[in-house]
Amino acid sequence: MRFALSSIFLLLPFLQFAQEKPIDQIIDEKFGDYTGWFVNAIFYSIPFTNDIQVPWVLIVLVLGAVFFSVYFKFINVTGFKTAINIVRGKYDEIESGGDQIEASDSVHVSGEGDVIDTIRVEHDHDHHGEVSHFQALTAALSATVGLGNIAGVAVAISIGGPGATFWMIVAGLIGMASKFTECTLGVRYREIDENGRVYGGPMYYLTKGLREKGMAGFGKILAIVFAIMCIGGSFGGGNMFQSNQAFAMLQSYTGGAESPLNGYGLIFGIVMAVLVGIVIIGGIKKIANVTDKIVPFMVAIYVLAVIVILFMNAGRIPAAFSEIFSGAFTGMGIAGGIFGVLIQGFRRAAFSNEAGIGSASIAHSAVKTKYAASEGLVALLEPFIDTVIVCTMTALVLVISNGDGSIMEYGTAVTEGVEVTSKAFAANISWFPLILTIAVILFAFSTMISWSYYGYQAWTFLFGRSKSMEYMYKFLFCVFVALGAAIQLGSVINFSDAMIFAMLVPNMIGLFLLAPKVKEELNKFKRAIAK
Repeated sequence: MRFALSSIFLLLPFLQFAQEKPIDQIIDEKFGDYTGWFVNAIFYSIPFTNDIQVPWVLIVLVLGAVFFSVYFKFINVTGFKTAINIVRGKYDEIESGGDQIEASDSVHVSGEGDVIDTIRVEHDHDHHGEVSHFQALTAALSATVGLGNIAGVAVAISIGGPGATFWMIVAGLIGMASKFTECTLGVRYREIDENGRVYGGPMYYLTKGLREKGMAGFGKILAIVFAIMCIGGSFGGGNMFQSNQAFAMLQSYTGGAESPLNGYGLIFGIVMAVLVGIVIIGGIKKIANVTDKIVPFMVAIYVLAVIVILFMNAGRIPAAFSEIFSGAFTGMGIAGGIFGVLIQGFRRAAFSNEAGIGSASIAHSAVKTKYAASEGLVALLEPFIDTVIVCTMTALVLVISNGDGSIMEYGTAVTEGVEVTSKAFAANISWFPLILTIAVILFAFSTMISWSYYGYQAWTFLFGRSKSMEYMYKFLFCVFVALGAAIQLGSVINFSDAMIFAMLVPNMIGLFLLAPKVKEELNKFKRAIAK
């Protein structure tokens, strides 16, 4: 009895607090209290001046991208044409025939002592992987092309002015080299099980690649850290945030605070969870079959709307480019001047295309090829499409529409980037918010199914590849999809974003140490296509 009374007394302040605030807000705030130290550590900004503070993760990503660009003799430019030819299928015959492919290091041994991978490959060259180059590219793109391209660009321009666009383009171009490096390693060190299912990504090239260099223990630790962060990122930023923002956009379009959908976030989340579950149960093949249709479709919808607006304002495009270029080198009164504009552009590009984070290499590792560098070359197209093309087109519409300053005030950060972008498009096409709503939902859906694959690969690395472990992860993933649309996510999203960008620490260490292996693979592929 005394214990019960004591418990009620201790819970009384919490119960009173709960009457004043929704329970989900309380949970979010408490979660933030316990995880704030981690978020602050990952996004800690190094002060350069009173006005300029640069997150250390951004410095690592940019320096890494510059290093790989130089080390691989600007592969982001010299390899572009070859990458297009690979996606077009020009080298399919070379990649599926020829020399015998090497068995993976996975332990699948028959009773006679033969490696099952080798036996299978000797009789079936179609098991170099699970998906085509195009499908691997769209699966990876579906996780990066999304709200960052729509809302993130508006945020960057609102803070850094039009000039931030120029530095976004630069960051996207150099980021292509980082994507090439990590995705080449993803294929080189992948594993194939007895059923032909591919397992790859930083977990495997950190473990196996560093073991080859005599650093097995160090590589294992880095791989475990990466896997833990990847799982956390998949549950938060990879699904909860996506379903939450998709519902918020739908709610905004249907009336905002007066929307008939108010209070039905959980229902929307359950519907999304069911749709996501139907796709992800089938694995990467099913995911790729969906993304290779959704991604081109949704990008086409979005880009078509942009082209229409740019065509309507063709005479103002030169002036917009002039603002972008001059703003990149003058600062246009933005806090921090040129350096401040540069930081905003680089930051938004890095957060959009995730080059150097390592996540995309998980999807690219499933490609059907015997040459690792061929998929690395395909992967370098990803930051180009995501940042150089899609982000730039969004920026042009924003700059053109904001000619009279009615959309935003440069130098003042906007809080809801997607609403600003919607307003800019609506100024030219009154019914565009409907298109944007559809695009956001499709972007969110494709991002969720791709991140489910990333998280699942990390999950199997830590807990094994049994069916029970597979279904446990996918069930949990779908639960978080449903919850994401119904609860407040402030601290949860900050934490999951921090986990995603914490992935760069072990990944970048591995990329630097294994860069010579990537050069070997690149030279091997060049020799093959030169014959």
